[in-house]
Amino acid sequence: MAVRAASGFGIAAGSIHQELSEDIQMTLVAAKIKLFAQDRSCVQRTGLLCATRLLSCLPGAAVMLHHEPIARRSGMQQVDSLRASVFVTPQALAAQQGVAVLAIRNPRGDEQATPRIPGAVDVDLPTELASPGGGTRGSRPLPDVKALQGHARGWGLRQGQPVVVYDHDRGLVAARAWWVLRWAGIADVRLLDGGLPAWVAAGLPVVHRPPAPTAGDVVLSAGHLPVLDEDASLAMARDGVLLDSRVRPNYIGGIVPPGTPPRGHIPGALSAPAADNFTEPGPFADAATLRHLYAALGADGTKPVGVYCGAGISAAVNVAALASLGIASAMYPGSWSAWSADPARPVVVGGRPE
Repeated sequence: MAVRAASGFGIAAGSIHQELSEDIQMTLVAAKIKLFAQDRSCVQRTGLLCATRLLSCLPGAAVMLHHEPIARRSGMQQVDSLRASVFVTPQALAAQQGVAVLAIRNPRGDEQATPRIPGAVDVDLPTELASPGGGTRGSRPLPDVKALQGHARGWGLRQGQPVVVYDHDRGLVAARAWWVLRWAGIADVRLLDGGLPAWVAAGLPVVHRPPAPTAGDVVLSAGHLPVLDEDASLAMARDGVLLDSRVRPNYIGGIVPPGTPPRGHIPGALSAPAADNFTEPGPFADAATLRHLYAALGADGTKPVGVYCGAGISAAVNVAALASLGIASAMYPGSWSAWSADPARPVVVGGRPE
C-alpha cells in the first residue's frame, strides 16, 4: 500500500507504517469501516465510508487505524515522527528554509505593533478562514474554497510549499488554520508547538515590520479532512466518541435568558476541553500524556471520533492532538453555535453525557 511521505522538515512520516504489510493495513482499514458501518447513513454523511478517504485524513502520514495504543506497536522514534507531522518546535522551524509562516490573528490587529516571527504573514481568522455566519450556519462556517485560495495566494503560498501556523495563545487559534488548510488540500501544515511564546522563550528573534509577500500559486480544493453535520454528530455520540472541546462550564450549561440560545451540550458528548492538551508553559503535552487523556474518554483508535466546540475553532486543537497520536477524527465546523440555533435540537444540561 502506497503511503505518502510528508514534504518539508526532513520528515518521512510515511515511514511510520513501512513495517506494516499491505494485508495488515487493509485489515485495519476494513475493521474500522465495519465498526462504524452499522449506521451506514451516518457513515455516508461523515465521509468515512471510503478507506482511501480515511487514509487521507492525516495528509503526509498514514492514518493509524489500530486496535491498541500506538506505543505497543511503535518505538519512540516512530512516535516522535508522527508528532512531528503535526507540530514543529521553534528550533526546528528556525532551521528550515522555504517554509511559509502564517501568524493567525483573531481578529487582525495593528500589524506594525504586533511582534512576529521574521517573515510571518498575518492571517485574519474571522474573514479569511471562515465565511459569514449566523443561525444554523454557526458563527464561523468553513470558508468558500475559492475565496480561501485567493487569500492563500495573497499570503504568498506556493504549490507544494510547507506551511507553519502559529498564534500568541499556544495554538488555540492557530489550530483552526492548521485544520482549514489541511481540509483545503495543503498536505504539509504544522502547528508551531507553544506558539510565539515558545519562539521567544527559545531566544529566537522577533520583528514588528510585516513582510510584503509575492503572490503565490497554491491550488486548493475542499474536503480533504472529514466533516460532521448535526445529524452525523448526534450519531457519532451514539456509535463512536463525540468530544466537546469547550471549557467545562459551557459544556455543563444552565439557565439562559429568554430569547437566547440554550447552554449545554449535544446528547452523548464527552467533555474534553482544548486547554487540557497543553502543558503549563504552553506546548502540547507529550504523547504519553495525550494518549492517556484521550484513552480515558474512549478515543483510543478503536472507535470513530468526532469533535466540536463553540464555533469550530478550539475543536481543531483536539483534532490536532489526536492526529499527533495517529488517531483520525472528524470535526463539526458549525459546532455549538450552529446546534443551539436550531430549537428542534436536543440539549443536555449538566456534567454527564446524557
